[in-house]
Amino acid sequence: MGKQPRRPDGTRERFLAEVSRLWPLAKGSLAEVRKPCIRPRCPACAKGEKHRAFLFTFTEAGRRRCLYVPKALVPFLRRALENGRRVETLLTGLGPALIRAYRAERDAAAPQGPAGGAP
Repeated sequence: MGKQPRRPDGTRERFLAEVSRLWPLAKGSLAEVRKPCIRPRCPACAKGEKHRAFLFTFTEAGRRRCLYVPKALVPFLRRALENGRRVETLLTGLGPALIRAYRAERDAAAPQGPAGGAP
């Protein structure tokens, strides 16, 4: 294995600063569904309209799971999901940035040949 770069041009610090501003964070999806209720003779269900509900779908231990989301929590969860997508975008760009920083550090440390060309 080669030597790791010490501080690749502040990439780590910028990443941590950006992530710290992106709270709350979540990964998954939010779906609006329509479900019948349990009340007998419900006017909305009788008309076939059903009732709005929100489900949060996520992966836990390799299995897809769903949780009911209370209506009051929906805006908070939407913001958490959007922030989670932003963190994924940051992570996607981090790999190439690390490689470029490593190469720049390696090239800067490499001994330079004689200036001016042939002897």
